Amino acid sequence: MNDLTATRRRKLRPGATPYVFAFYMSAIMAMLMCFVITAATAGVDGDYLGQVLKAYQLAMPVAFVCVLVVRPVVVRLVALTVHSH
Repeated sequence: MNDLTATRRRKLRPGATPYVFAFYMSAIMAMLMCFVITAATAGVDGDYLGQVLKAYQLAMPVAFVCVLVVRPVVVRLVALTVHSH
């Protein structure tokens, strides 16, 4: 089995796309927001990264659920706002 075949087998089915999108989007946005909000509220000191990671433990699951819930609303708003081809 070559590398290309192995890579294809590890991919998820297309039906998983909304969940994979929600996972990546929430992971990235939650981390960025934790960095910014922690710096704004507690400042940047020796325990900054620890505080960010502690906040991220709560923020990531919450963000994941929120992206899943809000996604259909956003898709509808985009459809109302942008011309389709």
